Amino acid sequence: MGLQADLDAALRKALKAGQAERVSVVRLLVAAIKNKQIDKGKSHPLSEAELLEVVVTAGKQRREAIELYKQGGRQELADKETRELAVLAEFLPAPVTAEEVDAKITEAVRATGATGPKDMGKLMKWLMPQLAGRVDGAQLSERVKARLNQLTAA
Repeated sequence: MGLQADLDAALRKALKAGQAERVSVVRLLVAAIKNKQIDKGKSHPLSEAELLEVVVTAGKQRREAIELYKQGGRQELADKETRELAVLAEFLPAPVTAEEVDAKITEAVRATGATGPKDMGKLMKWLMPQLAGRVDGAQLSERVKARLNQLTAA
């Protein structure tokens, strides 16, 4: 079952169960997907990767909002965003472990022939489609930089 079907099923289930907050989160996600569909054009159906990108973006927005609310002393709003993030997390693939990320980076270095920091873009271009939605891009970038610096130091 695809992500769109999962969202539809989750929305129906939440409506039947009377879970107002869950219904709200799923509806916002469906609306974001429709907006992306409109941006792409009606004749271009969204791929699973594009659907996943919308969910990842929504999750990132929630994490940023949580931090801002905590900094502003608004714990009740941070808690609400945390609950919404938990709902969104159900539609994301399982996160990868640090060991899995390191293994993928090693694989990417071999596949692309990367030799140093100048190959950062090449590695990220190879890694992001494979790890989309499973790892934070900034964290992945830091790990790739560290690995590339190790290559030049060796």
